[in-house]
Amino acid sequence: MDYRDTAPEAEFRMRFRNWLTANIPAGWQDVHDDAGQRAQHKRWHQQLYQAGYVGLSWPEEYGGQGLSAIYDAILNEEAAAANAPPLPGNINFLGRAMWTHGTEEQKKRFLPALLTGEYAWCQGFSEPEAGSDIGSLRTRAVLDGDHYVVNGQKLWTSGAHAADWCFLLVRTDPEAPKHKGISCLLTPMDVPGITPRPVVLASGQPETAEVFFENVRIPANQMLGSPGDGWRIAMTTLAYERGPGDVGVIARLRRYLAELEEAARRRGQTTDPAVRADLAMAYVRGEVLRLNVIEQLSARVGGHSTGSEGSVAKLLWIDAEQSLAHLAMEILGQDTLLGDEPEWLERYFSSRPVSVYGGTAQIQKNILAQRVLGMPR
Repeated sequence: MDYRDTAPEAEFRMRFRNWLTANIPAGWQDVHDDAGQRAQHKRWHQQLYQAGYVGLSWPEEYGGQGLSAIYDAILNEEAAAANAPPLPGNINFLGRAMWTHGTEEQKKRFLPALLTGEYAWCQGFSEPEAGSDIGSLRTRAVLDGDHYVVNGQKLWTSGAHAADWCFLLVRTDPEAPKHKGISCLLTPMDVPGITPRPVVLASGQPETAEVFFENVRIPANQMLGSPGDGWRIAMTTLAYERGPGDVGVIARLRRYLAELEEAARRRGQTTDPAVRADLAMAYVRGEVLRLNVIEQLSARVGGHSTGSEGSVAKLLWIDAEQSLAHLAMEILGQDTLLGDEPEWLERYFSSRPVSVYGGTAQIQKNILAQRVLGMPR
C-alpha cells in the first residue's frame, strides 16, 4: 500500500499550507477567556469556509466538494502542524448523520448553517448514570400532540453553555430493549426549560457542561430519523468522532514531541540514556498510531467501514497522548509549574479527558473484546 500523497493531494497540501502561513490569526493563543475563544473560533470557521476549506468530503448536493476523506485528514494534519486555531470540531460527523438520516426539509434547514458556522452545535449523548453507555440513557421524551416533552440530564456535553443547537439523544420508548427505544431530537438551546451549567476542567477552561431539561417542548418534526433510530444515528456519528485521524491528533503530537525533545536538549538531558529511550518510545507510540490511522483511513476511502475495529485507534490515541504528557512532566519537572515550560502543565491536564472523549477507554475495550474478538460479555 502506497501511503504517499497523490499529485492532486500534494498540490492541495501545499496550497493549504501556504494559505495557513498567510492567514493564521496573530496572537490567537493569547486569548484565554471562554467568550473570546469561542468568538475567535467562529471567525476562524467562517474564514476557512470562505476560503473553501470546510466540508471537503461532504457531498456536492449538500454544499460540499465531494472529495475523499484523505483531504479532510490532510487539512487536519497541516492545521495541527502549523499550530493553527482548532478546526471546526463536529462539522463532518454531525453533517454525515444529518444527510444520512434527515428529511429534505431538515437538510435544507440545518446543513448550510452547519457548514458556514452560523450555528454552534453540541451533542447531548452522555448522562450521569450512563456515561459512555448510550444504551443506558434515561432522558425521556414523551409525545404530546405535535411536540415531544423532554425531561432529564446530560453530562460532559462539550460547548453546551455556548451552543445554539443540541444533537440530543432521548428515550422515547421505555418498554423497548435499551438500544431500540432511543431517538434523536434536533433541539434549540434557547427554549424554556433548558439549563446548561459549565463544568470547569483541570485546565481551567469550561470546555464541557452539564445540561438539565425540565418539561422542554420540541416540535416532533425536529426528530432526526424515525422514533427508535437513535442508536443507529449515534453509531453513524461516533464512527467518525472517535477517529484521531479526523481531528489532527498525529501532527499535534509530533509537534509536541519535537518541542519536548528541544526542551530536554536545552537542559542537557538528551545525553541521559533513560531520557533518550523514553523519547524514542514516545515516537514509537505516535508512529504506531499514525500507521493504524492511515490503514483505517485507506479502508474508509475504499468504501469499507472500519466498524468496531475503529476502537483500536482510539486506544492508541489515549496511550500516545497521555504517555507523552506524563513524560514531559517527568523530564521538565518543576519548570512546568514554576519555570519556563508552563504550557506542558495545561497539556497534561488536557490529556486526561482523552480517555473519555467519544466513548471511554473501557467502552472501547469492551467493543473490541465482544465484537472483534468474539469474547463473552
